[in-house]
Amino acid sequence: MSQRALTARLLTAAAFAPFGDVISVLDAAPKTINYGNTQRYDTGASLSLDAQKGRPGISIFRATPLAKPIKITLMERHPLSSQAFYPLSGHPFLVVVAPKGDLDPAKICAFIANPDQGVNYHPGVWHHYLLALDAVSDFLVVDRLGDGENCDEVQLPSPLVVEIPQ
Repeated sequence: MSQRALTARLLTAAAFAPFGDVISVLDAAPKTINYGNTQRYDTGASLSLDAQKGRPGISIFRATPLAKPIKITLMERHPLSSQAFYPLSGHPFLVVVAPKGDLDPAKICAFIANPDQGVNYHPGVWHHYLLALDAVSDFLVVDRLGDGENCDEVQLPSPLVVEIPQ
């Protein structure tokens, strides 16, 4: 089984738009609230959680880095909902995604998210599970709770090795 190299690039709202939303204060205008003591940043992330009587859930996921080089052997998608991840531990993480529809391994791409960026996958977007890079990392996760099959997994025909520029 041969493997293909995949180079990760920096996460930007424009590059990630086909897959979902970048969650960051850098892309949002602050609104002063709480008598001037708080800045609120509405990120514009579009959540979709109520299909088939689903309900919003907030969780904390703890991700352990994979051994390097990072090999991508499977992808998953959530057809009934969006899924948002925001890092809590101050470390960058790797985002591996592919467009909605039938999974095409040639269309998989990778992004490096900074510690102050999160992602919101749109329903049906293929992605790899959480990929912490530097250390065990916690993430705030907003996704769908409820009945119904909401996770499809596909094994790749050959692994992808992610190259992370220094």
